[in-house]
Amino acid sequence: MRNKNIILTVLLTFLIASFAFAGDKYQIDVTHSSIGFSARHLLISNIKGHFKDFSGVMDFDENDITKSSIEVTIKTASISTANEKRDGHLKGSDFFDAEKHPEITFKSKSVVKTDDGYKMVGDLTIRGVTKEVAMPFTLVGPVEAMGTRIGLEASLTIKRLDYGVSWSKTLDSGGLVVSNEIKITLEIEAVKATEGTN
Repeated sequence: MRNKNIILTVLLTFLIASFAFAGDKYQIDVTHSSIGFSARHLLISNIKGHFKDFSGVMDFDENDITKSSIEVTIKTASISTANEKRDGHLKGSDFFDAEKHPEITFKSKSVVKTDDGYKMVGDLTIRGVTKEVAMPFTLVGPVEAMGTRIGLEASLTIKRLDYGVSWSKTLDSGGLVVSNEIKITLEIEAVKATEGTN
């Protein structure tokens, strides 16, 4: 009986320690964050855009960044390139098909230390297609200002055809009207969730 009590005590101590060193939850402050993208047009210029509606949470472990994680959800129909006609085309079935696929999501699975920062590996889902991607990022903070805040800057380049975003027209020279490669950039400011926040 005494041995069982000792084992239970050890298990409880381990669980308490695990929770004590668990990361803190942070919520993305959309007002001070942006998720943008750029694509080469006619091989000569970069068309830039962003998403106006998104949300996300981070579990941030200041003592060991590799134990941190992030989840982001983007509302596809919130895409904006400052051109109403082009935005309508991007929301349609030729591109993102926002009606059938209203969300773009990213969910990290691991964080790895690199020579010049960190890299998060996770699942990116666009148009119902999920691919594993590796996204380099850097962190700033935390700082104490209107709560505890951290900054995250990340970017990666994906191939839109891999996700079924397959609209394409070819120039006489052989290049695509809209490039296959799309650069995605995240500039995130997140605030530590207060007690009782979901």
